[in-house]
Formats: sequence, structure tokens, C-alpha cells
Amino acid sequence: MTFTQDVLSENADLCAAIRAMPFNRALSDGTLPREAFRHYIIQDAHYLEGFARALALAATRAPDADGVRQLAQSAAGAIAVERQLHEQYLGLYGVSAESFAATPSTPVCEHYVSFLVATAATRGVAEAMAALLPCFWVYRDVGRGIHAEAGADNPYRAWIDTYAGEDFDAAVEAACALADRLAESAGAAERPRMHAAFARSTLLEWMFWDSAWNLRAWPDPAVGTFESPAGGLRA
Repeated sequence: MTFTQDVLSENADLCAAIRAMPFNRALSDGTLPREAFRHYIIQDAHYLEGFARALALAATRAPDADGVRQLAQSAAGAIAVERQLHEQYLGLYGVSAESFAATPSTPVCEHYVSFLVATAATRGVAEAMAALLPCFWVYRDVGRGIHAEAGADNPYRAWIDTYAGEDFDAAVEAACALADRLAESAGAAERPRMHAAFARSTLLEWMFWDSAWNLRAWPDPAVGTFESPAGGLRA
């Protein structure tokens, strides 16, 4: 089995749990509250910048020109394609550039980005690619599942179509192929770290959507809670 096949098998239950999350079920049937999607899209915009930085860092350590090109192109794509989608929704939800800049990353968003950037900067490129791969794979997995169920009038159709589209599918296949190629040349000590990095990022994907569903933010010492003043959204 390839590295990708191995880690997907190891994390199959977690990937299934992500598809079944309340946020994604509500996204699929179009009933997701606007407040939850607004929270999500702001945090996703913060995340994509960090994701692009991690990809760019990994590109500098790629073993050959093809790897450099692929990772650098993925970094540019994370900014160009996803930022366009975010700007569409940020405008729709009345989030100005000033308001966006004043909204900090949530604890899980900051942790996820820090993990990716630190891994890309301090670990081997194979381990970095393993940490980056769940963002590709999980989003396609979720996007495909939602696309199969969502109606044409779903208010989140643009988001759904992006992650179920051919362009994103090609990017995911290329990322999987690069991870497999790097795993083949990885040393015996690095391969277990690749598996651990993939599992950690997959769990952080779950945590990211859970955070959006519950409208989590940094704790306010005055109230001693991670929840929004409204208490978040519960399944």
C-alpha cells in the first residue's frame, strides 16, 4: 500500500466523523446558520494565509524542481483561488477588510497554522507534506459528499462547487502523489512521523469545524468561557 492509502485507512473513522459533523450536515442541506458560516469563512481566510506560508516553506526544501514547482504553485493557488471565494462570502456577510483584520484567529485556527508552519520549517519535507495533506484530502472528501446531496438553491453552493470541482480534484491527486513519492524515499525514522503528522492535521480539521459550529473564540476572563456571548450552536 502507498503512504496515502495507509494513512487514509488509519484515519478512516475520523474522516467519517468529519463528514457527519453537525456543521457539515447543515451545510449540506442548506440550514447552516449564517452566523456559523460567517465565523467559519473568516477563520478559513486566516487559515489559508498560514497554509500558503507552510506550502511555500515546504517548497524550499523539496528534493527536486518538480517538487518545488508543485508546492509553490499550491501556495499561490491557496491564495488566489480560495481568497476569491472568501472575498465573495466576506462581502455577502458584510465583513469589511477592517472588520476582518480586527477579528483574531481562534485558538484552533492559530494552533493548526502554527503546527503546519513549524512542521514545514523544522522538519523534513516528507513530514511537512504529510501534515499539509489532510487539508487537501478532507476538503475534497467533505465537498464530494455535500455536493451529492446539496440542492441547486443551497445558499453555500459556491463553496460546495469549489471543493467538488475538477480543478480541486486535480490538486488533491497531485498532493497525494507527491506525498507518496516523498514517503518512498523517507527514512525509517521519518515514516512514523509522517503518519503522526497526517493524523494530527486530520484531527485539527475536525476541531476547526467544531470550533465554527460552536462559535468558539478566545476565552474572556470576565466570563471564563470559550463560547460566544450567545453560547454557540449545539447539535
